[in-house]
Amino acid sequence: MTTLHPVKRSKGARIAAYAGATVVGLLALGLLAVGGASLWANGQKDDDGYLSTGSDRFATSSHAIATDNLDIDGDAPGWLVDTDRYGKVRLKVDSRSEKPVFVGIAPTREVKTYLRETAHATVTDVSYSPFRATYGAHTGNHAPTPPAEHGFWAASAHGSGPQTLTWDVKHGSWSVVVMNADGSRGVDAGVSAGANVPVLSTIGWGALGGGLVLLIVASGLVVLGVRKPPGDAVALAATPAPAN
Repeated sequence: MTTLHPVKRSKGARIAAYAGATVVGLLALGLLAVGGASLWANGQKDDDGYLSTGSDRFATSSHAIATDNLDIDGDAPGWLVDTDRYGKVRLKVDSRSEKPVFVGIAPTREVKTYLRETAHATVTDVSYSPFRATYGAHTGNHAPTPPAEHGFWAASAHGSGPQTLTWDVKHGSWSVVVMNADGSRGVDAGVSAGANVPVLSTIGWGALGGGLVLLIVASGLVVLGVRKPPGDAVALAATPAPAN
């Protein structure tokens, strides 16, 4: 005689479903956070489409203030580093010493050559709340020629009063330089930096969409873990009766 009894569902399958739901759910929350932050930032742009800092003071007793190497390239995928997707950078500079001011962006190698043997400061770190810039000092006895006389600048602006530089961001290694227009010592300027990044909206909506899809997947895994399979109530296993 054969005995029939219900087949019990494996606990391991349920544990795997719960674990999968947890991992996928965390990924979903991460994507939703990135998407929300990107769309929030995109909504903070000014009328010209820029996200900007306030005007903060940068000063040195030497001839120039330069940023360290800004490497714009890396190993990012082509769709992200396409020239049109980089957007633009806008720098607003206002001299606080009443001297005409100069601001320029150039390849880092050109800037290093120009400032070689010239006393200048390199910005190594910037913190906010409160604002504080940290500099690395470079010594030298050479007085630089006025920066506007050189043709290696990718973008520049100079003169009395507030100056605005706008640059279409491109691949490469770049440095920003702020000086007095005549190259003299004692640079003291308020600088506001802004960026127009078209890809923010794409990243925001893409991340939100991916997060929602993962949430649906996580919900499905949870349901799979708690729900009894349709066959649990009827699935039977046969056990042969012992022979007489």
